[in-house]
Amino acid sequence: MSVLQIGLAYGGATLLALFSGIPIAFALGGVATLFMMLFMPHASLDTIAQNVYEELSSITLLTIPLFILKGAAIGKSRAGKDLYDALHTWMNRVPGGLGVAVVLACGLFAAMAGSSPATCSAIGSSGIPEMRRRGYSPGFAAGLVAAGGTLGILLPPSIVLILYAVASEQSLGRLFLAGLGPGVLLLALFAAFAVFQWKREYSAATAVAAGGGERSEILRAETFTMRDRMDALPRVLPFLILLTGVMVALYGGFATPSETAGLGAVLAMVLIAIVYGAWRLADLKPIFAGTLGEAGMLLMIIGMSLLYSYVMSFLHISQGAAQWIVALHLSKYLLLTAVLFLVVVLGFFLPPVSIILMTAPIVLPPLRAAGFDLVWFGVVMAVVMEMGLIHPPVGLNIFVINRIAPDIGLGPIIWGTLPFVALMAVGVVILCFVPGIALWLPNLVYNR
Repeated sequence: MSVLQIGLAYGGATLLALFSGIPIAFALGGVATLFMMLFMPHASLDTIAQNVYEELSSITLLTIPLFILKGAAIGKSRAGKDLYDALHTWMNRVPGGLGVAVVLACGLFAAMAGSSPATCSAIGSSGIPEMRRRGYSPGFAAGLVAAGGTLGILLPPSIVLILYAVASEQSLGRLFLAGLGPGVLLLALFAAFAVFQWKREYSAATAVAAGGGERSEILRAETFTMRDRMDALPRVLPFLILLTGVMVALYGGFATPSETAGLGAVLAMVLIAIVYGAWRLADLKPIFAGTLGEAGMLLMIIGMSLLYSYVMSFLHISQGAAQWIVALHLSKYLLLTAVLFLVVVLGFFLPPVSIILMTAPIVLPPLRAAGFDLVWFGVVMAVVMEMGLIHPPVGLNIFVINRIAPDIGLGPIIWGTLPFVALMAVGVVILCFVPGIALWLPNLVYNR
């Protein structure tokens, strides 16, 4: 069989396995093993375990379970609620301040936990009921938290950027720094929309009340004293100091990413013990159980995805696909558009982890040849994959929100997320025209 025929068969078998409902790790590993049996020397089957082990033995991948432990410790404490309450207290004078507080809380919590589902759950469990109690529409409240939660795969310590660093052989420190500017950009876009939508709902509620209808809670003014604001800080400041300390240790060159992850995990455990008294076995058991479950699942997907990529490379499928893309002689930005469209389509069916590890061998060589900075592209790709977390049919954050707010149907949640999908698309366009938003900080720190 030709490389083209093998490649088409490989892709078809992968789609068949994924749509059959087999878990992603076993689907990719099973397809890879099958094609090893059919098209590779039989001796290669003896090296499957060795190949997977060698791929997972990367020192960069060691950061994943450690950052997951850090996120689990913070996520299973009351840190998310306390963070949201503190920001709500300080932002109440801003029009739509409650929504802006939710956006900022999602951004800060995502930077501490590094997980989109954890951010949605921690902030949404307190933020959504409070917004609804204050008269915000269900779809708006749900969409705001779902979109804010996506920042967990962009802001450091993003697991997605860690995997991209491994797949693209780029500096993890540069990628983490490159994610900060776009993260702030999306926070600004989300906060601006929160103010805009609040004003719309406030105007509609005012019109209803003026016509003799029921007065919405969104019209009620709320005030906090300076003492209220100061009282909200003590439980939040230790975690913000932890976030700052981890960033300084990593970017200041005082520790490697894996050492920083370990330090962050230990300090997070110490903080929840001191601040929330979570030191008993009953308190720690769900943290370690959640970490083992999530890390085990994720590392299994990574190992099988890397085996899948190895087979694809051995059979020259990835090289052939890359050469075919180059041979099309697409213009620079038409190539980028095609690649990002592919990522959008894959986001309908696959999680970001699988998208990165499956597409990196194919799309990165042509993009490098076209002159794109792969650190910049990794951040842009992360923003595009964020869309997949809040659009159907696989949008993970949609189902997380539906679980923590079951009285809000899937329909209102999906409609509530669509404006944020559009805002992310705007963010991608801005990053394409102004790449310095992503690159100025890593270039400054690394003196490039």
